Amino acid sequence: MLSPLDLSLINGPIPTAATVAAALALTYLAIRKNRTWWVRVLPIAVLACALVVTGLALFIDHVWKPWPEPLPTILVVWVGAALVALTLAAVRLRSGRWYGRAFGVLLALGVTMSAAVATNAHFAQYPTARAVLDVFRNDHVDLNAAAPPPSAFVNVPAGKTLADVWKRPVDLPDKGTVSEAEIPGAFKARPAWIYLPPAYNTTPRPKLPVIVLMPGQPGSPRDWFDGGRILDNLDAYARQHDGLAPIVVVVDQLGTSTANPACFDSKLGQVETYLARDVPAWIKQRLNVDERREAWTISGFSQGATCSLQLAVRAPDVYGNFIALAPQHEPTLGTRQETVQTAFGGDEAAFFRVNPMDVLARQRFPQTAGVVVAGRDDAAYRNADAELFEACRKAGMDVQWKELPHSHDWNMAREGLFGSLPWLAQRTGLGR
Repeated sequence: MLSPLDLSLINGPIPTAATVAAALALTYLAIRKNRTWWVRVLPIAVLACALVVTGLALFIDHVWKPWPEPLPTILVVWVGAALVALTLAAVRLRSGRWYGRAFGVLLALGVTMSAAVATNAHFAQYPTARAVLDVFRNDHVDLNAAAPPPSAFVNVPAGKTLADVWKRPVDLPDKGTVSEAEIPGAFKARPAWIYLPPAYNTTPRPKLPVIVLMPGQPGSPRDWFDGGRILDNLDAYARQHDGLAPIVVVVDQLGTSTANPACFDSKLGQVETYLARDVPAWIKQRLNVDERREAWTISGFSQGATCSLQLAVRAPDVYGNFIALAPQHEPTLGTRQETVQTAFGGDEAAFFRVNPMDVLARQRFPQTAGVVVAGRDDAAYRNADAELFEACRKAGMDVQWKELPHSHDWNMAREGLFGSLPWLAQRTGLGR
Protein backbone atom coordinates (compact mmCIF):
# COMPACT_ATOMS: atom_id res chain seq x y z
CA MET A 1 0.00 0.00 0.00
CA LEU A 2 1.07 3.57 -0.68
CA SER A 3 2.57 5.20 2.39
CA PRO A 4 0.96 8.49 3.52
CA LEU A 5 4.45 9.98 3.14
CA ASP A 6 4.26 9.28 -0.59
CA LEU A 7 0.93 11.02 -1.23
CA SER A 8 1.28 13.94 -3.63
CA LEU A 9 1.64 17.43 -2.19
CA ILE A 10 1.35 18.92 -5.68
CA ASN A 11 -2.05 17.70 -6.83
CA GLY A 12 -4.85 15.53 -5.54
CA PRO A 13 -6.60 15.54 -2.16
CA ILE A 14 -3.94 17.16 0.03
CA PRO A 15 -3.65 20.57 -1.75
CA THR A 16 -7.44 20.62 -2.21
CA ALA A 17 -8.09 19.81 1.44
CA ALA A 18 -5.58 22.46 2.53
CA THR A 19 -7.35 25.12 0.45
CA VAL A 20 -10.80 24.15 1.77
CA ALA A 21 -9.52 24.06 5.34
CA ALA A 22 -7.99 27.51 4.95
CA ALA A 23 -11.25 28.93 3.57
CA LEU A 24 -13.23 27.48 6.48
CA ALA A 25 -10.69 28.72 9.03
CA LEU A 26 -10.72 32.24 7.59
CA THR A 27 -14.53 32.23 7.60
CA TYR A 28 -14.60 31.22 11.27
CA LEU A 29 -12.02 33.85 12.22
CA ALA A 30 -13.93 36.55 10.30
CA ILE A 31 -17.34 35.87 11.91
CA ARG A 32 -18.25 37.36 15.25
CA LYS A 33 -21.53 38.45 16.89
CA ASN A 34 -20.47 42.03 17.40
CA ARG A 35 -21.52 45.06 15.37
CA THR A 36 -18.27 46.90 16.08
CA TRP A 37 -16.40 43.88 14.74
CA TRP A 38 -18.25 43.96 11.42
CA VAL A 39 -18.24 47.74 11.00
CA ARG A 40 -14.78 48.62 12.24
CA VAL A 41 -12.44 45.83 13.31
CA LEU A 42 -12.82 43.39 10.41
CA PRO A 43 -12.68 45.98 7.56
CA ILE A 44 -9.69 47.74 9.11
CA ALA A 45 -7.82 44.45 9.65
CA VAL A 46 -8.44 43.24 6.10
CA LEU A 47 -7.58 46.61 4.55
CA ALA A 48 -4.40 46.94 6.60
CA CYS A 49 -3.28 43.44 5.58
CA ALA A 50 -4.05 44.17 1.94
CA LEU A 51 -2.00 47.36 2.06
CA VAL A 52 0.92 45.59 3.73
CA VAL A 53 0.97 42.73 1.21
CA THR A 54 0.56 45.09 -1.75
CA GLY A 55 3.36 47.31 -0.50
CA LEU A 56 5.59 44.29 0.09
CA ALA A 57 4.93 42.97 -3.42
CA LEU A 58 5.64 46.38 -4.97
CA PHE A 59 8.84 46.70 -2.97
CA ILE A 60 10.07 43.25 -4.02
CA ASP A 61 9.07 43.63 -7.69
CA HIS A 62 10.12 47.25 -8.28
CA VAL A 63 12.67 48.26 -5.64
CA TRP A 64 14.55 45.24 -4.35
CA LYS A 65 14.10 43.17 -7.57
CA PRO A 66 15.98 40.06 -6.40
CA TRP A 67 14.74 38.24 -9.54
CA PRO A 68 13.43 39.53 -12.86
CA GLU A 69 9.95 37.97 -12.72
CA PRO A 70 7.16 39.51 -10.61
CA LEU A 71 5.92 37.59 -7.60
CA PRO A 72 3.33 34.99 -8.66
CA THR A 73 -0.21 36.20 -7.95
CA ILE A 74 -1.05 33.01 -6.08
CA LEU A 75 1.85 33.60 -3.71
CA VAL A 76 0.72 37.18 -3.01
CA VAL A 77 -2.85 35.99 -2.37
CA TRP A 78 -1.78 33.28 0.04
CA VAL A 79 0.56 35.61 1.93
CA GLY A 80 -2.38 37.98 2.30
CA ALA A 81 -4.64 35.18 3.52
CA ALA A 82 -2.11 34.05 6.11
CA LEU A 83 -1.55 37.61 7.30
CA VAL A 84 -5.31 38.22 7.64
CA ALA A 85 -5.70 34.99 9.62
CA LEU A 86 -2.84 35.84 11.97
CA THR A 87 -4.16 39.38 12.45
CA LEU A 88 -7.70 38.25 13.23
CA ALA A 89 -6.41 35.62 15.64
CA ALA A 90 -4.29 38.28 17.39
CA VAL A 91 -7.29 40.60 17.71
CA ARG A 92 -9.36 37.76 19.18
CA LEU A 93 -6.77 37.28 21.91
CA ARG A 94 -8.14 40.39 23.60
CA SER A 95 -11.43 38.73 24.58
CA GLY A 96 -13.19 35.40 24.94
CA ARG A 97 -12.40 32.24 26.86
CA TRP A 98 -8.90 30.83 26.79
CA TYR A 99 -9.84 27.80 24.70
CA GLY A 100 -11.52 30.05 22.12
CA ARG A 101 -8.40 32.20 21.88
CA ALA A 102 -6.20 29.10 21.57
CA PHE A 103 -8.48 27.70 18.87
CA GLY A 104 -8.18 30.96 16.92
CA VAL A 105 -4.38 30.76 17.05
CA LEU A 106 -4.46 27.16 15.82
CA LEU A 107 -6.72 28.15 12.94
CA ALA A 108 -4.38 30.98 11.95
CA LEU A 109 -1.42 28.61 12.01
CA GLY A 110 -3.47 26.20 9.91
CA VAL A 111 -4.08 28.90 7.28
CA THR A 112 -0.35 29.62 7.25
CA MET A 113 0.36 25.93 6.75
CA SER A 114 -2.21 25.79 3.96
CA ALA A 115 -0.46 28.75 2.32
CA ALA A 116 2.80 26.79 2.43
CA VAL A 117 1.11 23.75 0.86
CA ALA A 118 -0.43 25.88 -1.91
CA THR A 119 2.85 27.64 -2.61
CA ASN A 120 4.66 24.32 -2.79
CA ALA A 121 1.99 22.98 -5.16
CA HIS A 122 2.51 26.02 -7.40
CA PHE A 123 6.28 25.56 -7.65
CA ALA A 124 6.23 21.74 -7.24
CA GLN A 125 9.28 21.97 -5.00
CA TYR A 126 8.47 19.03 -2.73
CA PRO A 127 6.35 16.38 -4.48
CA THR A 128 5.63 14.35 -1.31
CA ALA A 129 5.92 14.56 2.47
CA ARG A 130 8.84 12.17 2.22
CA ALA A 131 10.64 14.76 0.10
CA VAL A 132 10.00 17.35 2.81
CA LEU A 133 11.47 15.04 5.44
CA ASP A 134 14.55 14.54 3.27
CA VAL A 135 15.47 18.15 4.11
CA PHE A 136 16.30 16.97 7.64
CA ARG A 137 18.38 14.00 6.51
CA ASN A 138 22.12 14.11 6.09
CA ASP A 139 23.28 11.02 4.25
CA HIS A 140 26.13 12.73 2.44
CA VAL A 141 29.31 10.76 1.92
CA ASP A 142 32.73 12.32 2.17
CA LEU A 143 34.05 12.69 -1.37
CA ASN A 144 37.30 10.95 -0.47
CA ALA A 145 35.30 7.91 0.64
CA ALA A 146 32.88 8.09 -2.28
CA ALA A 147 35.63 8.43 -4.90
CA PRO A 148 38.71 6.44 -3.85
CA PRO A 149 41.45 6.01 -6.46
CA PRO A 150 40.65 3.06 -8.75
CA SER A 151 43.02 0.24 -9.60
CA ALA A 152 41.74 -0.13 -13.17
CA PHE A 153 39.38 1.45 -15.70
CA VAL A 154 36.91 0.03 -18.18
CA ASN A 155 38.28 0.20 -21.72
CA VAL A 156 35.82 1.25 -24.42
CA PRO A 157 37.00 0.41 -27.96
CA ALA A 158 36.39 2.84 -30.79
CA GLY A 159 32.90 2.58 -32.21
CA LYS A 160 31.50 1.06 -29.01
CA THR A 161 29.50 2.59 -26.18
CA LEU A 162 30.18 2.06 -22.50
CA ALA A 163 27.02 -0.03 -22.22
CA ASP A 164 28.35 -2.36 -24.98
CA VAL A 165 31.33 -3.43 -22.87
CA TRP A 166 29.99 -2.92 -19.36
CA LYS A 167 29.16 -5.97 -17.27
CA ARG A 168 27.21 -5.55 -14.06
CA PRO A 169 29.57 -6.36 -11.14
CA VAL A 170 28.30 -8.74 -8.47
CA ASP A 171 29.19 -6.17 -5.80
CA LEU A 172 27.43 -3.24 -7.48
CA PRO A 173 26.09 -0.80 -4.81
CA ASP A 174 22.32 -0.38 -4.65
CA LYS A 175 22.47 3.41 -4.77
CA GLY A 176 24.69 6.27 -5.78
CA THR A 177 26.31 8.68 -3.35
CA VAL A 178 25.90 12.39 -2.66
CA SER A 179 28.80 14.55 -1.52
CA GLU A 180 29.50 18.24 -1.02
CA ALA A 181 32.73 19.91 -2.05
CA GLU A 182 34.16 23.38 -2.42
CA ILE A 183 35.22 24.14 -5.99
CA PRO A 184 37.68 27.02 -5.81
CA GLY A 185 38.12 29.48 -8.62
CA ALA A 186 37.53 32.97 -9.95
CA PHE A 187 34.04 33.18 -8.40
CA LYS A 188 33.18 32.73 -4.73
CA ALA A 189 30.61 29.95 -4.95
CA ARG A 190 28.82 27.89 -2.37
CA PRO A 191 29.75 24.18 -2.17
CA ALA A 192 28.75 21.99 -5.09
CA TRP A 193 26.60 18.89 -4.60
CA ILE A 194 27.94 15.83 -6.41
CA TYR A 195 26.07 12.68 -7.41
CA LEU A 196 28.20 9.63 -8.21
CA PRO A 197 26.22 6.68 -9.65
CA PRO A 198 26.63 3.11 -8.37
CA ALA A 199 28.96 2.13 -11.23
CA TYR A 200 31.47 4.75 -10.10
CA ASN A 201 32.18 2.81 -6.92
CA THR A 202 33.27 -0.37 -8.73
CA THR A 203 36.49 -1.87 -10.08
CA PRO A 204 37.30 -1.57 -12.89
CA ARG A 205 35.74 1.91 -12.88
CA PRO A 206 33.95 3.24 -15.95
CA LYS A 207 34.77 6.78 -17.05
CA LEU A 208 31.31 8.30 -17.06
CA PRO A 209 29.91 11.40 -18.78
CA VAL A 210 29.35 14.56 -16.76
CA ILE A 211 26.40 16.88 -16.32
CA VAL A 212 27.23 20.26 -14.79
CA LEU A 213 23.87 21.37 -13.46
CA MET A 214 22.61 24.69 -12.06
CA PRO A 215 19.56 25.75 -10.04
CA GLY A 216 17.27 28.65 -10.75
CA GLN A 217 17.32 32.00 -8.96
CA PRO A 218 16.58 32.31 -6.10
CA GLY A 219 18.14 28.98 -5.35
CA SER A 220 21.04 26.82 -4.27
CA PRO A 221 22.64 23.55 -5.44
CA ARG A 222 20.56 21.48 -3.03
CA ASP A 223 17.38 22.56 -4.88
CA TRP A 224 18.11 19.92 -7.50
CA PHE A 225 18.10 17.28 -4.75
CA ASP A 226 14.92 18.60 -3.08
CA GLY A 227 12.82 19.82 -6.01
CA GLY A 228 14.75 17.98 -8.71
CA ARG A 229 14.90 14.63 -6.87
CA ILE A 230 18.27 13.80 -8.42
CA LEU A 231 19.02 10.93 -6.07
CA ASP A 232 15.69 9.16 -6.68
CA ASN A 233 15.63 9.68 -10.43
CA LEU A 234 19.25 8.91 -11.23
CA ASP A 235 19.28 5.88 -8.95
CA ALA A 236 16.18 4.66 -10.83
CA TYR A 237 17.96 5.25 -14.15
CA ALA A 238 21.04 3.42 -12.87
CA ARG A 239 18.95 0.42 -11.76
CA GLN A 240 17.66 0.11 -15.32
CA HIS A 241 21.18 0.33 -16.78
CA ASP A 242 23.25 -1.96 -14.54
CA GLY A 243 24.50 0.91 -12.37
CA LEU A 244 25.45 3.25 -15.21
CA ALA A 245 24.34 6.89 -15.10
CA PRO A 246 25.97 10.27 -15.63
CA ILE A 247 27.99 11.94 -12.92
CA VAL A 248 26.13 15.11 -11.89
CA VAL A 249 27.89 18.09 -10.35
CA VAL A 250 25.37 20.71 -9.22
CA VAL A 251 27.29 23.96 -9.00
CA ASP A 252 26.51 27.39 -7.61
CA GLN A 253 26.41 30.12 -10.25
CA LEU A 254 24.78 32.66 -7.94
CA GLY A 255 26.95 33.14 -4.84
CA THR A 256 23.93 33.62 -2.57
CA SER A 257 20.31 32.51 -2.92
CA THR A 258 18.99 35.85 -4.19
CA ALA A 259 22.06 37.12 -6.05
CA ASN A 260 22.17 37.11 -9.85
CA PRO A 261 25.58 37.72 -11.42
CA ALA A 262 24.01 36.52 -14.70
CA CYS A 263 26.87 34.11 -15.57
CA PHE A 264 28.94 36.88 -17.11
CA ASP A 265 32.53 37.85 -16.52
CA SER A 266 31.55 41.33 -15.39
CA LYS A 267 31.46 43.76 -12.49
CA LEU A 268 29.26 41.21 -10.71
CA GLY A 269 31.86 38.44 -10.74
CA GLN A 270 33.88 36.12 -12.95
CA VAL A 271 31.13 33.53 -13.30
CA GLU A 272 31.81 32.53 -16.91
CA THR A 273 35.47 31.82 -16.12
CA TYR A 274 34.42 29.81 -13.09
CA LEU A 275 32.00 27.62 -15.04
CA ALA A 276 34.01 27.35 -18.24
CA ARG A 277 37.45 26.78 -16.76
CA ASP A 278 37.59 26.31 -12.97
CA VAL A 279 34.74 23.84 -12.54
CA PRO A 280 35.75 21.54 -15.45
CA ALA A 281 39.40 21.59 -14.35
CA TRP A 282 38.44 20.64 -10.79
CA ILE A 283 36.16 17.83 -11.95
CA LYS A 284 38.84 16.35 -14.20
CA GLN A 285 41.42 16.62 -11.47
CA ARG A 286 39.22 15.26 -8.66
CA LEU A 287 37.04 12.67 -10.43
CA ASN A 288 37.58 9.99 -13.05
CA VAL A 289 35.37 11.08 -15.95
CA ASP A 290 35.08 10.83 -19.70
CA GLU A 291 36.99 13.94 -20.78
CA ARG A 292 35.74 14.13 -24.38
CA ARG A 293 33.70 17.30 -24.97
CA GLU A 294 30.87 15.15 -26.35
CA ALA A 295 30.58 13.61 -22.90
CA TRP A 296 30.13 16.96 -21.14
CA THR A 297 26.75 18.60 -20.71
CA ILE A 298 25.82 21.96 -19.20
CA SER A 299 22.27 22.25 -17.91
CA GLY A 300 20.05 24.26 -15.61
CA PHE A 301 16.56 25.41 -14.71
CA SER A 302 15.25 28.96 -15.31
CA GLN A 303 18.14 31.36 -14.67
CA GLY A 304 20.38 28.28 -14.64
CA ALA A 305 18.99 27.34 -18.06
CA THR A 306 19.86 30.79 -19.39
CA CYS A 307 23.32 30.27 -17.96
CA SER A 308 23.61 26.88 -19.65
CA LEU A 309 22.95 28.48 -23.05
CA GLN A 310 25.55 31.14 -22.29
CA LEU A 311 28.14 28.46 -21.60
CA ALA A 312 27.08 26.39 -24.60
CA VAL A 313 27.92 29.28 -26.94
CA ARG A 314 30.75 30.84 -24.94
CA ALA A 315 32.59 27.61 -24.06
CA PRO A 316 31.72 25.15 -26.86
CA ASP A 317 35.18 23.61 -26.53
CA VAL A 318 34.23 22.45 -23.02
CA TYR A 319 30.55 21.56 -23.26
CA GLY A 320 29.43 19.58 -26.27
CA ASN A 321 25.82 19.41 -25.08
CA PHE A 322 23.27 21.46 -23.20
CA ILE A 323 19.82 20.93 -21.69
CA ALA A 324 18.09 24.26 -21.12
CA LEU A 325 15.03 23.90 -18.90
CA ALA A 326 12.85 27.00 -19.40
CA PRO A 327 15.58 29.56 -20.16
CA GLN A 328 15.02 33.30 -20.32
CA HIS A 329 15.17 35.08 -23.67
CA GLU A 330 18.45 36.65 -22.55
CA PRO A 331 20.38 37.13 -19.29
CA THR A 332 18.50 39.82 -17.42
CA LEU A 333 18.61 41.86 -14.25
CA GLY A 334 15.36 43.61 -15.10
CA THR A 335 15.39 45.57 -18.34
CA ARG A 336 18.11 45.36 -21.00
CA GLN A 337 19.29 48.82 -19.94
CA GLU A 338 19.45 47.83 -16.26
CA THR A 339 21.37 44.67 -17.13
CA VAL A 340 23.94 46.48 -19.25
CA GLN A 341 24.39 49.24 -16.69
CA THR A 342 24.68 46.93 -13.67
CA ALA A 343 26.93 44.29 -15.22
CA PHE A 344 28.98 46.28 -17.73
CA GLY A 345 28.77 49.90 -16.61
CA GLY A 346 26.62 50.80 -19.62
CA ASP A 347 28.86 49.12 -22.23
CA GLU A 348 26.28 47.75 -24.70
CA ALA A 349 29.00 46.15 -26.84
CA ALA A 350 30.19 44.06 -23.89
CA PHE A 351 26.68 42.65 -23.44
CA PHE A 352 26.37 42.05 -27.18
CA ARG A 353 29.53 39.91 -27.12
CA VAL A 354 28.14 37.49 -24.52
CA ASN A 355 24.37 37.50 -25.01
CA PRO A 356 23.42 34.03 -26.38
CA MET A 357 20.90 35.32 -28.94
CA ASP A 358 23.48 37.70 -30.37
CA VAL A 359 26.20 35.04 -30.37
CA LEU A 360 23.90 32.57 -32.12
CA ALA A 361 23.10 35.16 -34.80
CA ARG A 362 26.76 35.59 -35.81
CA GLN A 363 28.35 32.17 -35.14
CA ARG A 364 27.62 28.57 -36.06
CA PHE A 365 27.87 25.55 -33.74
CA PRO A 366 27.56 22.40 -35.84
CA GLN A 367 29.35 20.29 -33.21
CA THR A 368 27.00 21.24 -30.36
CA ALA A 369 23.81 19.38 -29.49
CA GLY A 370 21.10 20.39 -27.10
CA VAL A 371 17.55 20.23 -25.84
CA VAL A 372 15.36 23.25 -25.10
CA VAL A 373 12.53 22.34 -22.72
CA ALA A 374 9.52 24.58 -22.16
CA GLY A 375 6.40 24.42 -20.04
CA ARG A 376 3.24 24.61 -22.13
CA ASP A 377 1.60 26.76 -19.44
CA ASP A 378 4.65 28.93 -18.78
CA ALA A 379 3.28 32.33 -19.74
CA ALA A 380 6.55 34.07 -18.88
CA TYR A 381 9.04 32.00 -20.88
CA ARG A 382 7.35 29.60 -23.29
CA ASN A 383 7.50 31.93 -26.32
CA ALA A 384 11.04 33.01 -25.47
CA ASP A 385 12.08 29.36 -25.28
CA ALA A 386 10.68 28.77 -28.77
CA GLU A 387 12.68 31.73 -30.11
CA LEU A 388 15.85 30.44 -28.49
CA PHE A 389 15.28 26.99 -29.96
CA GLU A 390 14.88 28.47 -33.43
CA ALA A 391 18.05 30.56 -32.99
CA CYS A 392 19.99 27.43 -31.96
CA ARG A 393 18.65 25.53 -34.95
CA LYS A 394 19.64 28.30 -37.37
CA ALA A 395 23.11 28.37 -35.84
CA GLY A 396 23.64 24.77 -36.94
CA MET A 397 23.13 23.04 -33.59
CA ASP A 398 21.64 19.57 -33.41
CA VAL A 399 18.86 20.76 -31.14
CA GLN A 400 15.58 19.26 -29.97
CA TRP A 401 12.40 20.96 -28.70
CA LYS A 402 10.40 19.52 -25.81
CA GLU A 403 7.19 21.06 -24.54
CA LEU A 404 5.77 19.61 -21.33
CA PRO A 405 2.29 20.08 -19.83
CA HIS A 406 3.51 22.18 -16.92
CA SER A 407 4.25 25.74 -15.95
CA HIS A 408 7.55 27.27 -14.76
CA ASP A 409 7.98 24.75 -11.97
CA TRP A 410 9.92 21.75 -10.75
CA ASN A 411 7.53 19.32 -12.45
CA MET A 412 8.76 20.68 -15.76
CA ALA A 413 12.40 20.73 -14.64
CA ARG A 414 12.35 17.15 -13.33
CA GLU A 415 10.60 15.67 -16.35
CA GLY A 416 12.64 17.77 -18.75
CA LEU A 417 16.00 16.69 -17.39
CA PHE A 418 15.33 13.03 -16.74
CA GLY A 419 13.27 12.63 -19.88
CA SER A 420 16.34 13.78 -21.83
CA LEU A 421 18.62 11.10 -20.38
CA PRO A 422 18.03 8.52 -23.16
CA TRP A 423 19.00 11.15 -25.76
CA LEU A 424 21.98 12.19 -23.65
CA ALA A 425 23.15 8.59 -23.21
CA GLN A 426 23.39 8.20 -26.99
CA ARG A 427 25.07 11.57 -27.41
CA THR A 428 27.70 10.99 -24.69
CA GLY A 429 28.54 7.37 -25.48
CA LEU A 430 26.99 6.04 -22.29
CA GLY A 431 24.63 3.76 -24.22
CA ARG A 432 22.58 3.38 -27.38
